[in-house]
Amino acid sequence: MREFESPARTLGDLSADIAGKLIAAAADVAMIVDDKGVIRDLAFGSEDLLREGYYEWVGKPWADTVTVESRPKVEALLRESRSSAAPRWRHINHPSIDGADLPLSYSAIALPQQSGRGKLGVRSVVFGRDLRANAALQQRLVSAQQAMERDYWRLRHMETRYRSLFQVASEAVLILDTATGKLEEANPAALALFGGEASRVGWMLSESFETDPGAKVSVPAMFGRVSATGHGESVTARLRGRPGELSVSASLFRQEKTAHLLVRVSPLDGVRAVPDGQSAMLKLIESAPDAFVVTDLEGRILTANHAFIDLAQLATEAQVRGQSLERWLGRTGVDLNVLITNLRQRGAVRLFATVMRGEYGASTEVEISGAAVPEGELPCLGFTIRDVSRRLVAEVRTTGAGREMPRSVGQMTELVGRVPLKDIVRDTTDLIEQLCIEAALELTHDNRASAAEMLGLSRQSLYVKLRRFNIGDLTSVAGEE
Repeated sequence: MREFESPARTLGDLSADIAGKLIAAAADVAMIVDDKGVIRDLAFGSEDLLREGYYEWVGKPWADTVTVESRPKVEALLRESRSSAAPRWRHINHPSIDGADLPLSYSAIALPQQSGRGKLGVRSVVFGRDLRANAALQQRLVSAQQAMERDYWRLRHMETRYRSLFQVASEAVLILDTATGKLEEANPAALALFGGEASRVGWMLSESFETDPGAKVSVPAMFGRVSATGHGESVTARLRGRPGELSVSASLFRQEKTAHLLVRVSPLDGVRAVPDGQSAMLKLIESAPDAFVVTDLEGRILTANHAFIDLAQLATEAQVRGQSLERWLGRTGVDLNVLITNLRQRGAVRLFATVMRGEYGASTEVEISGAAVPEGELPCLGFTIRDVSRRLVAEVRTTGAGREMPRSVGQMTELVGRVPLKDIVRDTTDLIEQLCIEAALELTHDNRASAAEMLGLSRQSLYVKLRRFNIGDLTSVAGEE
């Protein structure tokens, strides 16, 4: 702290009014505090504090206007102001009307006691600076640091996931520098495909492919076009000295102001070689009369056989690949969730009854069995879907209208979502009526007169219902009439 060199000469003729204005202008809030710590006068250099209503502090002990944890600081400021120690600034909080504390930085200086005014005792001038702007800036800094930390860890997690995917991918993936064409990174599948060439210093990926004069676009030319246009492309090529065609695709991405090529190399048909036994099994599944579909763990279709495509009323497998199975299966948002939940918990599901909806409105009663393969290179779910509509027509008893009537509570609940509620209620009533008539006939040993009396029906009404539900010997009923 540096004081004025000659305050008596430069400031000696200041009046009390001028001194008050100077003190008020020098701080956001200025207070005159007596020797008992009571605020005797108050001035504001900040219009914000004046509008907040803090002028009501006059006449109150200064310690009563601050928060509990700031009271020792107030006492320390007043005690230090009466000593010869250099004044220091302390952070003190005032309770605010809106609930947030008002932070102020205070410093106190004792005034000399003047003759004739001893009743006021030792007075102190307290200067206060509003710290709300600093507090807001600090809060923004802390929030920004927290956001940066969250972004950093999110990027780290994303990098870990993509790094894991890059390493376990069965397809050869390489990253090249567009400026030099040199290899920057390759996954294990790429190293296995290209062998020791990939580890050779100065190796260029394009050198490993044969030059085909009849090809429309060569691998180096494709790399150049992708680097120039930024649009991904793919070509067919052969490795030098190896049979079989490969699909080579490239796409451009930028990182740290540098362009890179992401190159994927895979067999042209997209299917890896499988043992003869497995190949035969795949052919059988493809030509099986029952629909078979493989999905990811969320129910998105990876592949399906011809029977499934026929049930879905589509033409090619490409139309179903990547779509959710629930688009064609049962009650939307219900059946597939039930299947996936059971597969996750038990690993297998058998004979789950539902409906397969075709693209053009056809509806087929089906039974689904499924199994989960949660581990391996590609975790997936497999479903076998069997058309049981013909079997149900033969097995389930029908009503007079020819529509299937449920025979159990389980069958009734399966109708929800497929049949209107009024039809389910009607069929439920018919089922209960039929079961009651059968129970009454059994209790009366097939005595229809007693059964009618037990049920509270006339004989004629009972005979009508017997015909309707096809119960008992209808010839004997006609004889009784």
